[in-house]
Amino acid sequence: MEGDADYAAVFKRVCTMKSGLMFLLQYIFKPRTVGAVLPSSGFLARKMVAGINFENAKCVAEFGAGTGVFTDKILQKCGADTKILVFETNKTFAQPLMEKYAHLPNVFVICDSAANLGAYLAKHKLEYADYIVSGLPFASLPQEVSRNILTEARRCLKPGGVFVTFQYSLLKKGLIEGYFPRIEIAREFRNMPPAYVLRCRP
Repeated sequence: MEGDADYAAVFKRVCTMKSGLMFLLQYIFKPRTVGAVLPSSGFLARKMVAGINFENAKCVAEFGAGTGVFTDKILQKCGADTKILVFETNKTFAQPLMEKYAHLPNVFVICDSAANLGAYLAKHKLEYADYIVSGLPFASLPQEVSRNILTEARRCLKPGGVFVTFQYSLLKKGLIEGYFPRIEIAREFRNMPPAYVLRCRP
């Protein structure tokens, strides 16, 4: 039993190192779409989902899932009946996510732009997303891409729902406010780099 525990700990560390290396390489080659040199921390993931009422949620959408740090945290909170639409345009990240969550009938990994959220909601016979959790780097995305995604997020978010995003600076706070004027901001210093968490409502 002790040997099994040691093996599990080593395996987890290797997977974490592999995930971090993959993230770093993607940042080097695609800095505008990745936006960071390391995956988000568990501390940031917990803060991103804090305060969200998952019990009655029919659908949670995630934008820019990366290596799945937020996805795992969402799955810990959601029930089996909640549909989770996971958007990731980078195939290097999307393919491992598809394999990782293939056994879960309520998780759908989508290698497409979050600007097409409405089409996928319709495909799964959903009217709205109750919550949207975004890891997209709006500070580095092209302005038109950011606007298209925020427009779709506002259009597809259920009345009373929350759009949660994190940014490394407040440079794009004004842009986000144009779509979600009520924003609560929290800071997470236990992330590299430290991040702002923005809980946004129309």
